[in-house]
Amino acid sequence: MKQTTGWGFGVVAIALVAAGGGYWLGHRGSATTAPGASAAMSGASAPVGDAGKPEKKLLYYRNPMGLPDTSPVPKKDQMGMDYIAVYAGGDEGEPAAAGQIRISTEKVQKLGVRTEAARSRALERTVRAAGRVEPDERRVYAIAPKFEGYVERLLVNVTGQPVSKGQPLFEVYSPELVSAQREYAIAMQGVASLKDAGGAAQAGMQQLAESSLQRLRSWDVSDEQIRALASSGESKRTLTFRSTASGIVTEKKALQGMRFMPGEALYQVADLSSVWVIADVFEQDIGLIKSGATAKIRINAYPDKPFEGRVTYVYPTLKAETRTVPVRVELANPGLLLKPAMFAQVELSVSSKGSVVSVPVSAVLDSGTRQIVLVQKGEGRFEPREVKLGGRSDTYVEVIEGVQDGEEVVVAANFLIDAESNLKAAISGFSSAPPATPAGPEMPSATGTAKGAGHQAEGTVESVDAKAGTVSLTHGPVASLKWPAMTMEFKTANASLLPALKPGAKITFEFIERQPGEWVITSVKPMGAR
Repeated sequence: MKQTTGWGFGVVAIALVAAGGGYWLGHRGSATTAPGASAAMSGASAPVGDAGKPEKKLLYYRNPMGLPDTSPVPKKDQMGMDYIAVYAGGDEGEPAAAGQIRISTEKVQKLGVRTEAARSRALERTVRAAGRVEPDERRVYAIAPKFEGYVERLLVNVTGQPVSKGQPLFEVYSPELVSAQREYAIAMQGVASLKDAGGAAQAGMQQLAESSLQRLRSWDVSDEQIRALASSGESKRTLTFRSTASGIVTEKKALQGMRFMPGEALYQVADLSSVWVIADVFEQDIGLIKSGATAKIRINAYPDKPFEGRVTYVYPTLKAETRTVPVRVELANPGLLLKPAMFAQVELSVSSKGSVVSVPVSAVLDSGTRQIVLVQKGEGRFEPREVKLGGRSDTYVEVIEGVQDGEEVVVAANFLIDAESNLKAAISGFSSAPPATPAGPEMPSATGTAKGAGHQAEGTVESVDAKAGTVSLTHGPVASLKWPAMTMEFKTANASLLPALKPGAKITFEFIERQPGEWVITSVKPMGAR
């Protein structure tokens, strides 16, 4: 009887210990439950933390890829990624607030995201225009006799021949010229014979001699020929015409034996030691061009030899056919390398209106109707901003509205963030947070599945185009898309995936539809790897 009673007390003790242990384990298990999930399931207010401050209120769980899909309870997407809890306030280190994009640190590094602060700077811009080499109009000379005559002999008889100032070009015969020479010779003899005569007769003869001399000089007879005529008293049958400048014969109309009329240009000589480049600047850029601006000129014939000049004149006329305004650039031409009518590529340096807030050109995502910049708001958090742009340089663009001086903007891989997070969905709702809705199917795309949804498949790599970032794959059936086995081309989300994509490799891969008909591989594993 005593033994039975003792055994009974032992059973009761064991039962009490088991009950206490079960209570302790149950209490411990409930304590380790995620507070956000508990709050979401019970609908009660958030608990009070250790520091006495209430924890952030859970709003909903959002799709990790930025898709417009939310859930009141934790869940995973088709790629196995956990939905992200969104809290009221969105403090640093917490999930992104409304209107922001959240990307994991691992993916940020994998995509190669790089940021740069918006800064106030002076934008130096280069205006590029096509041009042509032309002779300096002030250095072009015409050789035209001022009397009627005949070309007796050519001393320079080819176009393109270099000549120096005073070099004989041709000899002419003119009855008028011979008569004028005889008249001057007789007048000079009369002056000599009336040397001892009265003042009136001597003055009259001297006046006649001066008149004949002036006539010869007006016909471009040189002083040397006039002195020879005065000393010998014999007129020359022909007169030699000389070049009035050093340069190149660009035109030669004179032919031996031809008759010419007064004022007819027989030769044209151009001094090409300095030339013009006439650049055709487009109408929208002409307001930036000022006289005195530096110009860099490249000629197709000398690709490794740059030339420098200066803008000296902006023409007041516009060519209606091309909507361009001629701009004159003057530059030296040592060695006569620049030939008239050569094609030139002109770069004109223009100054900006002063220091303005600007970001790199690569930071702007331009849809054609508006421009978006991704502003970094914390580790892995980005906020899309619509911006208003102003002037730009080759590398930077002015931001008139949307970004403040000092804010960090994404300058590299921003288009990959667009693909990774479905930026369009974030932008469409960045004015207000999306309401929490029960999890449900996504809106179908043109292919019958949600745009941006992930899919898995196995296949063999056929070929890779690393430059274009594309890969040709022969894959098996894809159940989520109801695809049969086929060979097709995919794009890669980033260059870090290419090393795993070698021709002949058997892989398991995940992909999404970034745009209608554009399939992008987001991850790759060797077949059989976990």
